[in-house]
Amino acid sequence: MGRRTGWWRGRTVLTGMAALLTVVAPAGRATAADPPPPYRFAADAERIEGAARSTDAVRLTPGSAYRSTIRDDGKLYYGLRLDETSSAYVSVTAVPEPGTKVVYSDGIKVSLQDPDGHKCFSGDAGAARFGATESPRPLTAWASRRAGPGTYTCKGAGTYSVLVERTSGSGSSAGDWQLELQYVSEPALRQAAPTAAPQVWDSASPQAPEGSARTRAGGTSFNEARSLEPGVWKDGIRAGQTLFYRVPVDWGQQFDASAELGPASGDGFLGNALVVSLHNPVRALVDDADTGYGGTRQRAALKPLPPVAYENRYAVDDQVGGMRFAGWYYLAVHLGAGMADRFGDGPFELTLRVGVRGAAGKAPAYGGATAPRDVFEVTAGDRDAAASGNAATGGDGGAPNENLAMKAVAVGGIGTGCVLVLGLAMWTVIARRRAAAAVAQGTGPGADGTAARTYGRPRGR
Repeated sequence: MGRRTGWWRGRTVLTGMAALLTVVAPAGRATAADPPPPYRFAADAERIEGAARSTDAVRLTPGSAYRSTIRDDGKLYYGLRLDETSSAYVSVTAVPEPGTKVVYSDGIKVSLQDPDGHKCFSGDAGAARFGATESPRPLTAWASRRAGPGTYTCKGAGTYSVLVERTSGSGSSAGDWQLELQYVSEPALRQAAPTAAPQVWDSASPQAPEGSARTRAGGTSFNEARSLEPGVWKDGIRAGQTLFYRVPVDWGQQFDASAELGPASGDGFLGNALVVSLHNPVRALVDDADTGYGGTRQRAALKPLPPVAYENRYAVDDQVGGMRFAGWYYLAVHLGAGMADRFGDGPFELTLRVGVRGAAGKAPAYGGATAPRDVFEVTAGDRDAAASGNAATGGDGGAPNENLAMKAVAVGGIGTGCVLVLGLAMWTVIARRRAAAAVAQGTGPGADGTAARTYGRPRGR
């Protein structure tokens, strides 16, 4: 009867363990099913309203991020207070709601104006459009006030204006777009530097990295972009989704990248399916590439880019001019929403080939601090993050992929811990009852009153 009782209690413990695991397991599955947001804004972004007139504009602080909203065909002003020597970079990311109808010409324009209302001309591109994909996605445009030698406009100190304009074509949705603004300040150099972009650099198409692909899940925004080091990476991407990755590129190094969409079953051909865009540390567009898709593997590769150099800012070519800083470079990969009609929602196989060539060179000697701090540096911590795959931590609520993984670990840890504790309790109960039965019969350990101390006080004392 004693053995039956011990067995029965052990069975009861197992039943309780199974019940506990039944409660714990669905929590992880429910979390995994939660869809990620279309764009995760900076956690510390301040909400502000753009003004209809420059004189009423809210002033932006260097090194800070902001959230705002723009209406259809809207024009909004934001303010900057600039000195005579610092360069200023303002990026604006527009985020339409999921399901928004956009056409080729829809987009945003960003420009800087001096205190007298004159546009600052620095040769930098200030417009971004959805283009031929006609697929809603985060869209980033930028403008700058470049100080120092070779500057002919906007040279003085004073209150400047950032003008953000939304352009809308016939047939597009009229709903509001969310905006994320980032303002980066760059100090002048301690000593004068060359004022002409390098004329000679290796412009040959690089050999794409080979080898086994490692898995890294991209983020939904600049703020949670997944860190990559040179190599081959794989991920899954759904129709209409944009994934963000980041790579540290130091002074004197050359960056190259391509994105490949794997084969899938379906019917037809989509002329503009996959778009890959490269943005520099101030989120300015450097280059982009796209490819159509008909069910077979297709590749979109960036053009050869020059080594990172301070004097690249004086180039006429936008691709060269964009490679003016060291720091984190961002890859944004978008899969057109039209893929769903021909090939399904996915996820589709995505392969990234990332290369960084050359040894790190000497950084220019700035005469002050950048804002944000160290934005134009590549630190040992940055390289460690790229090797380990850490995501950027600036998104509100954190990176969903990172959070999901941590929750899975937590749930698994709780479940495993419960199994171990309950299992130990079960075997302790069984062992004690067996030992007690053996002692009672005078045949087992403890019958002589010695080994019984392993389980507790000897009987009969």
